[in-house]
Amino acid sequence: MNSSDSPDQPTATAEPSAAADTTAAPDAAAQLAAAKKEATENYDRFMRIAADLENLRKRTVREKEELRLFAASRVLEDLLPVVDNLSLGLAAAKQPNADLKTLTGGVDMVLTQFKTALSNHGLKEINPVGLPFDPHQHEAISHAPSPDLREEHVLTVVRTGYSLNGRLLRPASVVISSGPAK
Repeated sequence: MNSSDSPDQPTATAEPSAAADTTAAPDAAAQLAAAKKEATENYDRFMRIAADLENLRKRTVREKEELRLFAASRVLEDLLPVVDNLSLGLAAAKQPNADLKTLTGGVDMVLTQFKTALSNHGLKEINPVGLPFDPHQHEAISHAPSPDLREEHVLTVVRTGYSLNGRLLRPASVVISSGPAK
């Protein structure tokens, strides 16, 4: 038996070769470099997206403020002719030979023009004479007997109500019929 084959001696374990160490190290270094590069790219992408989001937020706030400031411009543009006509009517009323009938007709035309301008922007009058009382649209201020109108129907409108695009702005103040007098 040879001394290297003796059972009392431990057998040599296989050590990783130096060649295996050199190939594993470059793979780990390459993976680490790739991971660092990917992390840097992801961080850059994150920062760009965060900046884009902040720019979007600022732009939205700015656009909202501009919308708030200039939302009424279309309505006001439509009302300027009404103001012009009222000024002309007032100047005509101050003339020494002003005719009341002509002035009344002019004011009536300006009122019609004003209502038309407002209705073009979604304002609708609530004038429910003769219709059933609707607590969602009308505000009852009193009851009065009426031989002509059924009970709980609008007898008189004291103050016209208005809605804007289907949303109630002001209820109509009404007097409700309590039916024929008893």
